[in-house]
Amino acid sequence: MLRRMTDTSFDILVIGAGIAGATCAAHLSAERRVALVEAEEAAGYHSTGRSAALWLQNYGPPDVRALTGAGRGFFLAPPEGFAEHPLMSPRNVLFVAPAEQVADLDEMLAEGIGLREISVAEARAMAPALRADYLAKVAIEDIAFDIDVAALHQGFLRQAKSRGAQLALRSRAGRIERKAGLWHVEVTGGAVFSAPIVVNAAGSWGDEVGQIAGLSPLGLQPKRRTGVIIDPQPWDVTGWPMIGDAAGTWYARPEQRTKMMVSPADETPMHPHDVQPDELDVAIAIDRMQQGLDINVRRVDRSWAGLRSFLPDGSLGIGWDKHAEGFFWCIGQGGYGIQTSPAAGRLVADLIAGRAPQLPGSVLAMLNPARYAGA
Repeated sequence: MLRRMTDTSFDILVIGAGIAGATCAAHLSAERRVALVEAEEAAGYHSTGRSAALWLQNYGPPDVRALTGAGRGFFLAPPEGFAEHPLMSPRNVLFVAPAEQVADLDEMLAEGIGLREISVAEARAMAPALRADYLAKVAIEDIAFDIDVAALHQGFLRQAKSRGAQLALRSRAGRIERKAGLWHVEVTGGAVFSAPIVVNAAGSWGDEVGQIAGLSPLGLQPKRRTGVIIDPQPWDVTGWPMIGDAAGTWYARPEQRTKMMVSPADETPMHPHDVQPDELDVAIAIDRMQQGLDINVRRVDRSWAGLRSFLPDGSLGIGWDKHAEGFFWCIGQGGYGIQTSPAAGRLVADLIAGRAPQLPGSVLAMLNPARYAGA
């Protein structure tokens, strides 16, 4: 828990305490007085708390891959005291292609970093349940790793606390307006927090927060992603790679040592809310996985869903609003928010401080929310 809120006047207000907000607060509080304003009873209740993240270099558009690569060192060697246990554990990733997806895999191999083709026999040695008649071509990314999402999120919250940041839970923003050079944010219960700068890190609610502040939306679209936990017995999946098809229609990975998490890689447009899984998506996940893996699913241990929020072009939105002074966007993380968080937090702090970011100008242009006419 961050320091109990005792003041309402700050240098920066960060709206949203998921991974984006926590990372922003951790970096910004090194130089400014920061408050995290969170609508829910716990930080990270929605997408962050439902993520089963991997660090994948070959995932997402170019801006995401740049942020992912820039943050790799943080996961391998986090600051002393950041977490009690390592943030990562190695996990190979297999991209598998039936005959109709060979062109997709060839494109991945041509554009990917650290991605290489392996034989069907090599792939089946790593995951014996792979169906030989399903596999036409396989590639491996062997620099990937699992991320301990809870440890990462809590580490950023602890870091923010140690630097003086404060957290207001159960504080949904109901009114946001700028007067006399300050943003004033009225939250549940009537408290009003003020600061010259507001960082909108509200996840799927990012456009709603912008509209409350009187700004044009960026076109943010939350999309549901479903996860299913199954028992893969008699297979021992310990040490198996994550497996996903080249067209991105399903993936599976070991979970809790003896279980497997399966997803249909669904992206169903939704309004922002406490999303729940749909039974059809659960059935689709199992069916698609079983086309590639010889696993007889006797029962589903549990299922869940989370929202992944995307801007129209699929890139993130990190930067100043070009019309509203002191309003900073940090939204559109999609399914990349966990793996990009160390570099994204540093970028936010650099841009707000007026420092030159350690990213190419082409990447900054892709991230800039001013690329949308109304922003």
